[in-house]
Amino acid sequence: MKTFTLHLIRHGLTRGNLDGLYVGGGTDLPLCDEGRAQLEELCGRFEYPQPQLVFTSPLLRATQTADILFPAARKLAIDQLREAGFGVFEGRKESELVHEPDFARWMDPTSGFTPQGAEPTAQFHQRCGETLMKLFEYLIRSGTEEAACVTHGGVIMSMLAQKALPRHKPEDWMADPGAGYTLRTDASLWMRDGIVEAVDIVPFGYLDDEA
Repeated sequence: MKTFTLHLIRHGLTRGNLDGLYVGGGTDLPLCDEGRAQLEELCGRFEYPQPQLVFTSPLLRATQTADILFPAARKLAIDQLREAGFGVFEGRKESELVHEPDFARWMDPTSGFTPQGAEPTAQFHQRCGETLMKLFEYLIRSGTEEAACVTHGGVIMSMLAQKALPRHKPEDWMADPGAGYTLRTDASLWMRDGIVEAVDIVPFGYLDDEA
């Protein structure tokens, strides 16, 4: 049976990442100079796949990463691939937030608490799981056997914790900037079970270098 492959990759570094800021879907930061340099270094040291189609979050840090890693590909920006909105916590230092009771409540998955202006956690996870399945639906229906997707760390963790084999906790699916996972499924797995398989790390050889 024909299989369909999606390379799921986290965007490169922004100044917010380097400064320890809590940056979500409400902050549209570009890549910083260090982020661009890191991506160029990864391209020089490792091999990235070169599909003809790349899905991206609409935020600059994702679209700019896609342009560096996949310069010749057709790009489709999809709003559902943006990071969660962090509301009143957006753009603040993580080192400060860990001391706030409301932030601790939000980090507790059993609390049901949503900070002012933030995307509800359950809604975010539903969006992520559904979007991953829709990306594969597009590949299957269009006969596109391989594509890439540049998005955000939280989106990747949510998608894979819900839909990927082998089963892992969200934090176990954390991806480094410019890196991610190769996913694969076929029409039967997608229709019957709604799951995908994580079969490799991208860029190729990155995991061996880290070991």
